[in-house]
Amino acid sequence: MKTKKSSGRRDAGNIGLLIPMYVFTVLFVALPILYMFLLSFLQRAQVWGVDFTFTLDNYKRILEPLYLNTFLQSLKLAFTSTLLVALIGYPYGYFMAQMNAVWKRRMLLLIMIPFWTSGLIRLYGWIIVFRSNGVLDKILMGLHLTDQPLKLLYTYPAVVVGMVYALLPFMILAVYSSAEKLDHSLVEASRDLGASSWKAFWTVSFRLTLPGLLSGVVLSFIPSMGLFFIADILGGNKIVLVGSVIQEQITKGRNQPFAAALSAVLMVLTSVMIRLYRKITGTSQLEGML
Repeated sequence: MKTKKSSGRRDAGNIGLLIPMYVFTVLFVALPILYMFLLSFLQRAQVWGVDFTFTLDNYKRILEPLYLNTFLQSLKLAFTSTLLVALIGYPYGYFMAQMNAVWKRRMLLLIMIPFWTSGLIRLYGWIIVFRSNGVLDKILMGLHLTDQPLKLLYTYPAVVVGMVYALLPFMILAVYSSAEKLDHSLVEASRDLGASSWKAFWTVSFRLTLPGLLSGVVLSFIPSMGLFFIADILGGNKIVLVGSVIQEQITKGRNQPFAAALSAVLMVLTSVMIRLYRKITGTSQLEGML
């Protein structure tokens, strides 16, 4: 009897601890998302506010060439920056996991230090680097690689560099957390069976750290679709992302339903990415078990 009563109290205590989480999720996650989707099917009022009339015009408007090109440009930038982040962050995180404890702490500290300052301040630092006669121009001309200042600021490459700089720590930490749990005895076993160092890495190490890489891809791709302030600061008005259009529709156009429709489509795209990630990681883990 005492055992049943104590287990019942524990169950009641666990439920009591879960209630605040559920309440928070409903109030600050589920309801705002539901409100956004409902708002996307309404009309903008003539003067201010929303007209409660059902319509699909907001989604039809997204199919216009102007907004389709904006989505395509956002996807292109997201794929480009995510690819570069993966190419740079995976080796960094993987080899950092192979270091001794002292160097691991040092490398982690180098990754975390930039987070001690505002992201906007760090992005404005890139303006000093990319502007004409800036730090980069002086270095290149000092090395006699260029004869005149380059116009890098407010260009697409500058935005890509800003995206990579902002998202790289997430990839490194995701890969590092996965590579640190790697069982090196499996790698040694593959080498003992005759596999080369490259084949052992590709067939064992890479596959076991693939979930960390895919986590970093998700953590990099999804934010890159909405980091419009990076494009505004380093790209000027030349690089327009979906996030920039949403902000403009809310602040200047005062068209909240259309902004909600854009946000809904963006959320669907990111949800597809998360679904693909879960499917791939689930499949890879199942293959590893087999």
